[in-house]
Formats: sequence, C-alpha cells, structure tokens
Amino acid sequence: MSTRPMIDVAGLTKSYGSNAVLRGVDLAVAQGEIFALLGPNGAGKTTTVNVLTTLVTPDGGTARIAGVDVAAHPHRVRRLISLTGQYASVDAFQTGRENLQMMSRLAHLGARAARLRTDDLLEQFELTDAANRRAGTYSGGMRRRLDLAISLIAQPPVVFLDEPTTGLDPRSRSQMWDVVRALAANGTTILLTTQYLEEADQLADRVAVLDGGTVIATGTADDLKARVTGGRVEIVFTSPAEAHEAVAAGLGTPAVESDGLGIAIPTDDPARAISAALAEASARRLTVADIAIVRPSLDDVFFALTGHPASAAAAASGTDDIITKDEVAA
Repeated sequence: MSTRPMIDVAGLTKSYGSNAVLRGVDLAVAQGEIFALLGPNGAGKTTTVNVLTTLVTPDGGTARIAGVDVAAHPHRVRRLISLTGQYASVDAFQTGRENLQMMSRLAHLGARAARLRTDDLLEQFELTDAANRRAGTYSGGMRRRLDLAISLIAQPPVVFLDEPTTGLDPRSRSQMWDVVRALAANGTTILLTTQYLEEADQLADRVAVLDGGTVIATGTADDLKARVTGGRVEIVFTSPAEAHEAVAAGLGTPAVESDGLGIAIPTDDPARAISAALAEASARRLTVADIAIVRPSLDDVFFALTGHPASAAAAASGTDDIITKDEVAA
C-alpha cells in the first residue's frame, strides 16, 4: 500500500440554509487503503461522499482525488472514481448480463470488449449462474453485487461505497466484505461509509469517526475500541444459585438477559479478569458453563467520544442526504 494520498480533504464545509452538515472535515486516504467513515445517520457521511464524487459543491475547504481538485475539475475526477450508493441502482427488467453490457457500452467499450468485461465481472462477483435472469428476481445481496460490478466496469482507481451492506443478511454482507477486500488487494483505494463498528473492524485499515459534521477521531478500529471502557466479560454458571453466590462474593454484577445464570465483569483486561474469576469460582466450587468477552458497541464508542450514544446523535443531527437540483454537478 502506497503512502501517496489518493483522497486528500482539508477543512471541508457544507451547509443547507442554516443547517451546517459539514463543519471542517479533514481526511487523508492512501493508495490501496480501505478507509471507513463511521457515524450515525445525520453525521455527514453521505454529504462527504457526495462532495468527493462531484455530486455536491462544497462551501469551503479543498478536496482532491489523486491530486485533482474535485470542485475545479469535476470531469477529470469522474474518470478516476466510481460510486455505489446506499440503494442498488440496477435495471430490474434487464438481466444481470444486459445491465453490465449496457453500462459497458455507455462507458465507450466496443461490443466485443463489453462482452468480455461483462463475463469477467459476472465471474468475479459470482453472478454467472444468474446472468440471464432478470435483476428484479435477484436477492438483495445479489443486486448489491451487481451494482458494485457495474461501478467497476471502467476499473477506477478510487471506489466510494456508501453504506454498502445496509439491509443485507449476514451471508450477503460477508460476501460483500470479500469483494471489497479483493478490490483493495489489487490496489484499489476504497472509502466506505457505515454505521456498523463491526463492518469497520472487519474491513478498514483505518477509521474516521464523524459526528455533527466533524471528524472527532481517526485510527484503526482497535484504536477506537481502546478508548472505550465499556468492555466486559460475561460468565455463565450452571444454576441461578451459583450466579447469585458469585455476585455476593463480588465477582461481578448480574448479566442482562442471562436467565439469572450469568454475571458481568467490566474490564479493560479480559484475560486477567477471566483468570481471576475462574480461580475464585474454582475456589468456591462454582461450575462455569460458558465465558464470553463482550466488546464495546457502536453506542459505547460514540458515548466515550462524544458524551452521547449514536442513536441520540442520529435523532439530533440534521439531514445528511439532501441534494438540491442546484447542487448537483452537471
């Protein structure tokens, strides 16, 4: 992975009337990096992506893709990028193959080149068996994969994914993650937005937490979780009486939704907490049925960084998805 910034953002601002959506966003994404913008609805994620993909003109600051200024040279930027939005934008009445071939021709590929590129993408995204079915019959995960395949026809060096797995089942989400990893392994720079800490943890080399239109933290997912003190160990015993005895002995507090069998031990050092708890349980002849390390949730991270949970931020923030006709780039 090169250290050359493919996405370089400094002091980016954007308002709609009195609603300041972006309040000075700073980002730097290296070539070949998977970079995640993490935040609740209304944090400014989609507006940031819309600016970087030339759909919205910023009010202030600078944004460059591979050194090209987004506001000054939008047509040059569009040759370098692709965008997969929050909702799959495929033609439901055409087959998967027809969707890809049509978009290949619109991308100025010749007939033979369009067929070859279509075949390659169908295979890459595991859609060959469904190639001749109407896209309207595809599952949500298949439509998302087809949508992403379409966005990669021109093989752009920078790909933007706006909440690519929202609404997908776990299997489809895992498939999308595999696709994203493969793209990055081949040198594609990827900026994705997500509300899911798990997704950022699984995919991103680095994460920026966006809240109220401002980047409030940047680092790896582990860096962010290290700032949170909400981790805990949960230990389940074979009877409520044993769990009650463990609580009485000061090992922990009753665990939520454990049917009276579990205790919860808040800790920043799970290994030490487990070792001490097992030693005490053994000394008291308590039988441990299960042990789980519970990592901080998205709300835990946001509460630690902002003083409010993500759900509250979403309710309090302004709209993050407004694009007026005057703001859409030609």
